[in-house]
Amino acid sequence: MDAQKGQQRRLWLVHNEASGSNDREALERMDSSCVSCGLHVAYRSSFPTEDLPTPAMLDEAEIDLVAVFAGDGTVNAALDALSGWSGQVLVLPGGTMNLLYHRLFADMTLDEVLELAAGRKLAVRRPGIISSSLGNAYAGLLAGPGTSWNDVREAMRNTDVLAMATETREAFARTLRDKPLRCIEPELGRARGYPLLLLEPHDKEIVLYAYHAETTAEFVDQLLALAKHDFRQGPHDLIGSSESVTLASVGGERFGVLLDGEPAEADGPLEFKLVTSEVDLLAKPGND
Repeated sequence: MDAQKGQQRRLWLVHNEASGSNDREALERMDSSCVSCGLHVAYRSSFPTEDLPTPAMLDEAEIDLVAVFAGDGTVNAALDALSGWSGQVLVLPGGTMNLLYHRLFADMTLDEVLELAAGRKLAVRRPGIISSSLGNAYAGLLAGPGTSWNDVREAMRNTDVLAMATETREAFARTLRDKPLRCIEPELGRARGYPLLLLEPHDKEIVLYAYHAETTAEFVDQLLALAKHDFRQGPHDLIGSSESVTLASVGGERFGVLLDGEPAEADGPLEFKLVTSEVDLLAKPGND
């Protein structure tokens, strides 16, 4: 390492070539931005082809900063793997939606974030996240039969026309056929439930939004939201907030869950609790 590199802040970069903004050109631009801002990518891991760095690996390499340039699903896996680590994690916008990045940095650009990170001028936070027996959600989670719309979004992202048509039909069918989901503890929203619930973590509470696509017009609105690459922009209402919520299918059935976009399934009623992140995240000063 030369003298100039020795003065730069060293980091371990995690990226995912399958993420929305992780093509070769994007990675080269980010590497260039790191150099310009005074950051040195000392090590890198391409997940899931390569293993995520562990606290022991990072400590041995004398690295105190991990940058994750990937989508929310990869960010989720990386933060879980780094739980309990004494270093800091920098979440960067390397995916399609980048929900956690925007939660931490609002409308800051990538270059602005990297420059402040190099100068150690970003805030250090342990934000509130959602914990359950299925796993953690750092940006948010979706639950209910409406999670099938995520398959349509994935087909659109991959420009798979046949899969998009198939998944759209299935999403329509599941939204109409499967039992809706409701919040039973505390009792929030309507007793007959909703096809989709969004749980959004904040530092002091979990905020719940109910999504509904039950009429022809609302299905059209849902498809328009998909065309904008965010099925979560469909018709929805704020129904309340709490530090802990229990969700259940109206019919007592299993229901789908998306943890930061990663699919899982609940066998029955399931509690989701607000907890504190177990690793330090860099963030825009004063931003929540």
